[in-house]
Amino acid sequence: MNALHDTLHRYVDDGSVPGAVGLVAHGDDVQVVAAGSIDVEGSAPMERDSLFRIASITKPITAAAVLLLVEEGQLALDAPIDQWLPELAKPSVVRTPDAPVDDVVPATRPITVEDLLSSRTGWGFPADFSLPAVQPLFAVQKDGRSLRNWPDPDTWLGLLAQVPMLHQPGDAWLYGTSSDLQGILIARASGRTLPDFLAERVFEPLGMTDTAFEVPAVKRHRFTSYYTPNPDGTLALTDGPEGQWSRLPRFHSGGGGLVSTADDWLAFARMLLNSGETGGRRLLTPASVHRMTTNHLTTGQRAGVELFLEGQGWGYGGQVDVTASAPWNVPGRYGWAGGTGTTAHIVPSTGTVAILLTQVAMDSPEPPPLMRDFWSGVVRG
Repeated sequence: MNALHDTLHRYVDDGSVPGAVGLVAHGDDVQVVAAGSIDVEGSAPMERDSLFRIASITKPITAAAVLLLVEEGQLALDAPIDQWLPELAKPSVVRTPDAPVDDVVPATRPITVEDLLSSRTGWGFPADFSLPAVQPLFAVQKDGRSLRNWPDPDTWLGLLAQVPMLHQPGDAWLYGTSSDLQGILIARASGRTLPDFLAERVFEPLGMTDTAFEVPAVKRHRFTSYYTPNPDGTLALTDGPEGQWSRLPRFHSGGGGLVSTADDWLAFARMLLNSGETGGRRLLTPASVHRMTTNHLTTGQRAGVELFLEGQGWGYGGQVDVTASAPWNVPGRYGWAGGTGTTAHIVPSTGTVAILLTQVAMDSPEPPPLMRDFWSGVVRG
């Protein structure tokens, strides 16, 4: 507890972040530290129930929702996604990753639901952003931390269909696009909007009362302001409590659209650690949780994406550690980090949950010092 307190307060005191909430749980022993303020003005102290834009730690929640539909028989892992996403029935693929965007060949097989879950669709970001086929993807897969600029899902799918894939389906892991496709798949397969489906089938059973795609007026006093670091180390306001998340966006991003709290993500994490069950209610089968938290990538499939995975693997919706390349990499650890300065992981071998929520944007896929120090402290603890 002292180490967690000291770490968070050190970064608040040097101005790196206005505030932060750190949570570390081992079974029923839950340690939480809230440091600093919800904004740079210090208008209110950071609290345990402060609301954050959690960005890409939305991804594991979306993957779990897909697995709900798989278990019910509405989806199948080996099913082609064009049953539900016909816009993507005949994708083209650049002949080689560095080929011009007009040098394309047909996909050798359909994209499957499992390709989406494992982020091997062929669309997404590699480590090399200069590749020709990545440039048109930037125009479609825009910054998920600013969703007001995104069109409705149907329009977005139509635009994506015009972008050639970087790899054949199943051949390589790429970042980002697959999780947003999962969100659209959930909506079309269930006949519900993604916000409604998640609220009814995931958030309500788990007691995640503060997790949603928008923040109602009665909760905005708990909603943190969000900042981007300037070159001189100061922080520029990007979005406030009355900004983008004060109303539902057109695009419901399965890759990064949720707002949540540390305790809500803890409820989700405990479900995973308990093989899909929580509070006497079963959300997922043990087999689904096992698939979700197990690495599905070969060494070749994760080659060239070290910028994102840092040598680790990928399950469904999150990274799975396969090597102890850094002090915090425990083989089997599952979770991810969000570009708004958030991170959440479980360590099944020790029953540990580690969640860090801040409100300062990451300026690269590489985790910032605060995140790394938090992870190191969890391991030492």
